[in-house]
Amino acid sequence: MAGFASVLEGIVRSIAVYVAAFTEGAAALVVIAAVLEALVAAARALIGVDREVRKEAIRLRLGRWLSVVLEFLLAADILRTAIAPSWDDIGKLAAIAGIRTALNYFLQREVREASQSVNPPLAALLEVGSK
Repeated sequence: MAGFASVLEGIVRSIAVYVAAFTEGAAALVVIAAVLEALVAAARALIGVDREVRKEAIRLRLGRWLSVVLEFLLAADILRTAIAPSWDDIGKLAAIAGIRTALNYFLQREVREASQSVNPPLAALLEVGSK
């Protein structure tokens, strides 16, 4: 029975490692997409195609995407720690989770406050991107 449990534990560890790596890869893809979206919007605003789009709206949309990325990365860290938790790993996870949670909290607060101060068409544009 101990042999079966050991094999099962190895399978679960392997799956968790792959899922964590996939989650980090997904986070990288979201960063790439968000940066490209911001670059295109900024370029359009600079050349005058979308004069109505303000820099603040572009920054807020990018901030919302980066908040999603922080959640992905936290999930990957939790997966990696769940498969082999030593006290050192748990301490590192706690530090990383605390930092990322604080970053996400302040980023979301700034996005919320700034989106309330932009004009209604831009606020609607920001809400579409967050759903």
